[in-house]
Amino acid sequence: MDIEKILRSVVAVRASIPDNAFTANTLGTRREGNGVVIRDNGLVLTIGYLITEAEEVWLTRRDGRVVPAHALAYDQESGFGLVQALSPLDLPALEMGDSDSAQVGDPIVFADGEGEYVRGNIVAKQEFAGYWEYLLDEAIFIAPAHPSWGGAALIDAEGKLIGIGSLRLQMSKGGEVADINMAVPINLLRPILDDVLNRGEINRPPRPWLGAFSAESNGEVIVMSVTENGPAAKAGLKRGDVISEIRDGEVDGLADFYRKVWESGPPGSEIPMRILRDGREAWLRVKSADRNDFLHKPQLQ
Repeated sequence: MDIEKILRSVVAVRASIPDNAFTANTLGTRREGNGVVIRDNGLVLTIGYLITEAEEVWLTRRDGRVVPAHALAYDQESGFGLVQALSPLDLPALEMGDSDSAQVGDPIVFADGEGEYVRGNIVAKQEFAGYWEYLLDEAIFIAPAHPSWGGAALIDAEGKLIGIGSLRLQMSKGGEVADINMAVPINLLRPILDDVLNRGEINRPPRPWLGAFSAESNGEVIVMSVTENGPAAKAGLKRGDVISEIRDGEVDGLADFYRKVWESGPPGSEIPMRILRDGREAWLRVKSADRNDFLHKPQLQ
């Protein structure tokens, strides 16, 4: 593996988001992370939360040269974000590998746009459910953790890109707690990349969205908070509510909750759910929405 050649294809990403943007309070208005050049024309793959609602995006090469860019697309299902450089980046594209064939124990390199990287191993490939209505059937978890993980490049032993860094988490094993990173598998990009390149957007119906931040505890789904003026808030869902049933199906954990919501029809569908609040059961009817309708959409200059 030619690590220096690989590092040339990883850039720093900086995004500016309007103060009145929907995600400004939760994700901030100045976001910094990393991205990976995947096309010689300056197409950069990153993690979506860095560029959601971005008005301005800047890419910085390892030599310090800064290039303006445009937030091209954000896929809420995978979590990927795509950025197009608006002037020549003059950087090589990193070849994509096969994340499905990656195995637990495989050696990896996890690299950021500053030229810093860690050598480690895949420690798990498993389902991941995030509190923000996000689910991956098989995320990749690696250790040791990289301090600059957002949008970082997960590289296999052949020097190919197999994932994009998303989170820093902790794993407990044998009584010891270790910091790990979660990466989104690169194979999730393949079904949507042609849409973005040819249409400028992803040709797929959006999932219904509730605007609820939830956690799982002993198999129960507990509401941590709700988005102001979102569907869940309007329906009366509150912090501390335990969601036990969707329509006529019992909820078995956070992943099952999301799947039942997404199977309940397109955005705008009314989703009945049974909740437990202060020891009492009640039914709520949440009219789902398209999260994209709440997001600020900057125009290409």
